[in-house]
Amino acid sequence: MSFISPKDAERVSAAITKAERSTSGEIVAVVADQSSRYEHVPFMWAALLALIIPWPLIHFTWMNVQWIFLLQLLVFLGLLALAWHPNVRMSLVPKSILNANTRRRASEQFLAQNLHTTTGRTGVLVFVSVAEQRVEIIADSGIDALVPKGTWQTIVDDFTREISAGRTVEGFEQAIARIGELLAAHFPPGSIDPNELPDHLIVLRS
Repeated sequence: MSFISPKDAERVSAAITKAERSTSGEIVAVVADQSSRYEHVPFMWAALLALIIPWPLIHFTWMNVQWIFLLQLLVFLGLLALAWHPNVRMSLVPKSILNANTRRRASEQFLAQNLHTTTGRTGVLVFVSVAEQRVEIIADSGIDALVPKGTWQTIVDDFTREISAGRTVEGFEQAIARIGELLAAHFPPGSIDPNELPDHLIVLRS
């Protein structure tokens, strides 16, 4: 994955290990290529614009209906080919849908990585969706109830700014360190403190 190199992934894993030394809580970091393929989007926009094409031709020209239909078909295929490019496709998706899909995928990973099964309900997921350019943090009830409202979003906002500035790994390290401090303040390491979940960065490829 070009978004983060194997060497950078090792730095993220090391940051998790370091943060967890001071807490009995668990931190899991996941990077996904994308949260959805959005394959319906090019068809939707191409069909919508192609449907508009015949109306001015019907009302303001004497063009034969067969030629109008052919032109409509060519417009549809041309727009579909243009919108199929990943960058164009993503630009056509409303932000609300990007946010919703990222949130959904993050919630799925929270369960898939067993963060809901940790002792004391202390699991925290850091989820990055590359195509959507979104970051989500999901904290289990044990730690979430003890953290002031808006704390997670502040960490997300700072992390997102780091990514935008091309400092992805630094953003990961800072976010993980801050989460570790929050966990350590409420859940210090116990006499028996098994590492319940993996520390390595989890990469999801489409």
